[in-house]
Amino acid sequence: MKGLTPLVSLNFPAIDPVLLSIPLEFSLFGIHVGPLQIRWYALAYIGGIVLGWRYAVYLVRRPPKFMATELLDDFLLWVTLGIVLGGRLGYVLFYKPSYYLENPGQILAVWTGGMSFHGGMLGVTIAIILFAYLRRLPLLCFSDVVACVVPIGLMLGRLANFINGELWGRVTDVPWGMVFPTGGPLPRHPSQLYQASLEGVALFGLLLILERQGWRRHPGVITGAFLAFYGVARSFGELFREPDSFMGFVIGGDGGITMGQLLSAPMIIAGIAMIWRFRSATPRQ
Repeated sequence: MKGLTPLVSLNFPAIDPVLLSIPLEFSLFGIHVGPLQIRWYALAYIGGIVLGWRYAVYLVRRPPKFMATELLDDFLLWVTLGIVLGGRLGYVLFYKPSYYLENPGQILAVWTGGMSFHGGMLGVTIAIILFAYLRRLPLLCFSDVVACVVPIGLMLGRLANFINGELWGRVTDVPWGMVFPTGGPLPRHPSQLYQASLEGVALFGLLLILERQGWRRHPGVITGAFLAFYGVARSFGELFREPDSFMGFVIGGDGGITMGQLLSAPMIIAGIAMIWRFRSATPRQ
């Protein structure tokens, strides 16, 4: 593989994915569980939910005011279930349906890994719609607030992927290419960090600017901006990320379209349509 090994490459930092391990084992629904471990990946989910909740409380106290902050406390359980159930079922259906059809008992084994952002987004979307309906909240106002906080969790999740040494990038000869423990001897793009920067930091900054400029007074615009920019950022990041070994490129063979890009295309279209539709709506006071 001439030309793919740079003069200098970076070694993967020795960070243990397991923060704390408890030697406790048991069976749950016929599935062996244990030892119990506290992983950085789990803390990323918890941190994203908690930090997102506090930022959402700050946002709903700013105009346009449409709900009591106490309702966000109730929504925490809804959004957690949406993330976990949607993310897991999305992974099962989008990425490995045949495997889980043959091994249905493994669907609940979330501790073995396997979560899908697009599935989690659908789960959270359902939670938003149901919660807004039951609590009689303006749906788009509520979804705009949730959209503003999602990049926090995305950034932490991608950093956790990096710590786990998973979802690494394609082989590269760039000076910052990194040799991952499970990625073979050749340096690869640290695509998790690219995605943390784009889907997390850059997207959070964009939505912050839109919120500060008063676009939450046009409900739906910020939700649309989130969908469109995330779809673009994810599609771009997939250019550097190695496709899952069990799936590869879903369209076009090597160098074609990945599942992440395929699932992001409807988000881009829906996001642009929402921005176009709601940008000139009567501002909410």
